[in-house]
Amino acid sequence: MTTQHNTTNPAHKPKILVARAIFPEALAKLEESFEVRSNQSDKIFTPEELQKALSDVEGALVAGSERIDAIALSEAKNLKIVANISVGYNNFDVPAITAAGVMATNTPDVLTDTTADFGFALLMATARRITESEHWVRAGKWDQWSIVNNPLGMDLHHSTVGIIGMGRIGQGIAKRALGFGMKVVYHNRSRLSPEDEKACGASYVSKEELLRTADHVVLVLPYTPQNHHTIGASEIALMKPTATLINIARGGIVDDLALANALQGGKIFAAGLDVFEGEPQVHPELLKCSNIVLAPHIASATEKTRRAMVDLAIENLQAALAGKKPPSLINAEVFQD
Repeated sequence: MTTQHNTTNPAHKPKILVARAIFPEALAKLEESFEVRSNQSDKIFTPEELQKALSDVEGALVAGSERIDAIALSEAKNLKIVANISVGYNNFDVPAITAAGVMATNTPDVLTDTTADFGFALLMATARRITESEHWVRAGKWDQWSIVNNPLGMDLHHSTVGIIGMGRIGQGIAKRALGFGMKVVYHNRSRLSPEDEKACGASYVSKEELLRTADHVVLVLPYTPQNHHTIGASEIALMKPTATLINIARGGIVDDLALANALQGGKIFAAGLDVFEGEPQVHPELLKCSNIVLAPHIASATEKTRRAMVDLAIENLQAALAGKKPPSLINAEVFQD
């Protein structure tokens, strides 16, 4: 699975693991300073393989597919940092990582605009039934359409978008919605400052009011055990039958089976998902729905942004192994300058 990249003087170079394939230029950059064990074949580690791969390295670049917990770290006696190539880190058991004396980092900021762009694109594709329309064209059914026949979508302009999770990406979506003349309401764990609300043109409401009044609901909140199934059958029941639901947050925020049942039963108009419970598997009931747009967790997937994410992860790793504080340290309260 892994390929050992030998260096001219490995005795003076810390050993690191690169758990997923990265850009060749980035790998070459790492080889200048580290003894690199890479996985350019991009085959996902089993838990046992990950545990073994971490056992003799000082640093690791990982992605959402690598679950870093007490078991993974049980033999990692030399490990100083795990650097996630992602802004989300629900693949990290942060208390376990911290207890092991290991730094944990992520890649915030560099993907905000790209992810907000995609979130709005998914919203538009869902509301206007782009996927269904393409399928009709490919199936040669264009001549079956009429003025009142499918696919009739829902407008975005002058509608209400409700954003649950108003961090950087949520605020980015709100600002894009203003360009469509949309009313923006939001719900968040903590309310934004008056200045930030004004910049986003957004009004704070309860989650229940948001679900009842929004024409389009967009989920951008982080995954935590408390946020598991933030949207389930009871929440969907509050939504308008003409509403759309967009999830670019994390799998598990939505009860996918409850959503599939709602879509099949006409409880809401449509949904757009970039993330799923148990991904890369998708609940089979969702695959039966025609009124859904499905994407394979690609909200940050532009070359420029993915390169920036890798670069920031490398910067975090280099800082930690040089005895410095990484720029995006998650467990910063434990590791002081």
